[in-house]
Amino acid sequence: MSGGVPDLRVAAVPLSRRSLAVLGLASFAGLMMLVWPLLLRVPEGTRVDPPFLFLALLPVVVAVVLAEVTEGGLDARVLALLGVLSAVNAVTRAISPGLSGVELVFFLLIISGRVLGPGFGFALGCTSLFASALMTAGVGPWLPYQMLISAWVGMGAGLLPRARGRLEIVLLAAYAVVAAYLFGALMNLSSWPFALGIAVPGHEGELSYVPGAPLLENLHRFGVYTLLTSTGGWDTMRAITNAAAVVILGPAVLAVLRRAARRATVVGTVAEPAGSSAGR
Repeated sequence: MSGGVPDLRVAAVPLSRRSLAVLGLASFAGLMMLVWPLLLRVPEGTRVDPPFLFLALLPVVVAVVLAEVTEGGLDARVLALLGVLSAVNAVTRAISPGLSGVELVFFLLIISGRVLGPGFGFALGCTSLFASALMTAGVGPWLPYQMLISAWVGMGAGLLPRARGRLEIVLLAAYAVVAAYLFGALMNLSSWPFALGIAVPGHEGELSYVPGAPLLENLHRFGVYTLLTSTGGWDTMRAITNAAAVVILGPAVLAVLRRAARRATVVGTVAEPAGSSAGR
């Protein structure tokens, strides 16, 4: 417990124990859907096809988690706030230049998760990425991964430790940087095993995934691949853009969202299925 620092976070989407369990299982399943090629033990050189079954299941997993997280705990005003923020984040992403990683997809997501809690951050990550994909015709096999990883970003912002003032802004900016790099690396990991004949200028030899190769060898190939193609350029610009937005706009948006949260949020406990008092 950090003494002297009041906790201004609210749980706009309260999480019951069952919701937490479903969230944990779904996150584990999502992580396995990303890393399974690295853990695959097959004869070296065996062809590995894209995980069509996983691709079909992942949207179902995300939908189940969203349904579970929001079941019985979503006030109408919170639902309206979720809709407004999803639309704003989707528009913000759509109008971001997108060139060389200049996009603001994580700014509002991180601030919202910070103010309204991990459950709200998770839901906003899913809904806003889905809405922006519809707006930009960006629907494809990558979308479930984008939704899940963005949901983790929003949830993580709600789990950050207490802080106020400048320290809170520094904390959120640092988190925006880490989130930008992790998002890029995980999205690369979702497609890298199925890209053939990867050759990067300035690097000798292929950087493609080798089915059945030792884990460390494939990790090394992937690390070099993502560093040369994404981390050093696109992800760095995304990190700078979102961290700068947090520093410049963060204090004002935090204040506005906290004011809105006080008016819109019904703070309480999650209603468990049975055993509640008959007070209504």
